[in-house]
Amino acid sequence: DRVEEMRNEFGDDTLFLIGGALLEQGPDLEYDAKLFAHSAGRDKPYHTPSDTTAAVVSPITTPPKSSDADRPSINHVEKVAMAVRRRVLEYTIFNNGGYLSQACSSAETLVTLYLRALNLGPSIADPIPADFRGSPGPNIPAITGEGHNGDFNDPSLDRLIFSPVHYALVLYSLLVEIGRLDIAAFRRYNKNGSTVELIGAEHSPGHAVTAGSLSQALSQAAGIAYARRLKGHTGRVVVYMSDGEFQEGQTWEAIQCAVFHKIGNLSAVVDVNGQQCDGKMSDITDIGNLASKLRAFGADVKEVDGHNVAEIEAAVK
Repeated sequence: DRVEEMRNEFGDDTLFLIGGALLEQGPDLEYDAKLFAHSAGRDKPYHTPSDTTAAVVSPITTPPKSSDADRPSINHVEKVAMAVRRRVLEYTIFNNGGYLSQACSSAETLVTLYLRALNLGPSIADPIPADFRGSPGPNIPAITGEGHNGDFNDPSLDRLIFSPVHYALVLYSLLVEIGRLDIAAFRRYNKNGSTVELIGAEHSPGHAVTAGSLSQALSQAAGIAYARRLKGHTGRVVVYMSDGEFQEGQTWEAIQCAVFHKIGNLSAVVDVNGQQCDGKMSDITDIGNLASKLRAFGADVKEVDGHNVAEIEAAVK
């Protein structure tokens, strides 16, 4: 009851920070820490009321309107991006680790792609995906997580190929916030047998291909885009990438191939945060001026603020 009184007086954010601070004091206070955080509503999609045991209702069906009528407003996108960060932060605090920095650099870009810049269509996947049955074979059909992004067989829809699969926690958090993945599935993150994997694969929600080792997704996306062009599809293929992938030779081979074959329905959106697992990229393997290198290969490059929704949307569209 006292927690609820404090919630009414101070708000959810304060309670969540109290929970984080208590957890830092040691395991003896873990129960109290979780009580504060969960009383703050962190077991729900942050931006919309929802029963935690029920399937999440997608806010896309009734978004705040903006001048382009059928898209969520920029303000709504920014709120969802903040919610994604909060969900990743909560996971990191209560599980003593997680891919937190990726959420800091990528949230606005990914939310903009899903809610404003791309034509993805509604999810056709189960909001609570089945567990992993094993490698595809005679008695085990191949499955894909791309259905969470919409009907990938529809020639008019765009396809989003997610390349930095270590960003999976960010992607799952986003899918929860926009109603494409149930919270019950999110709780299966990094659990034995779950397809909601620590490092996403082709069967993980929101993933179309296996992209680890890094840099493989752009090559696969180029092939998908080339095939779509041959078939007369009007939908685009957009790859989300991290800048560390440009330390890999296969990335540059894919760019060279795409430019040579004039695969104009293919785009890459890159999170240029200058960081990688072992430290600053400039201290590990410096890639120099990425935009200049891409232009030298013949790519059309647009540089924008990765946290500015309007700039991101304009560049992708």
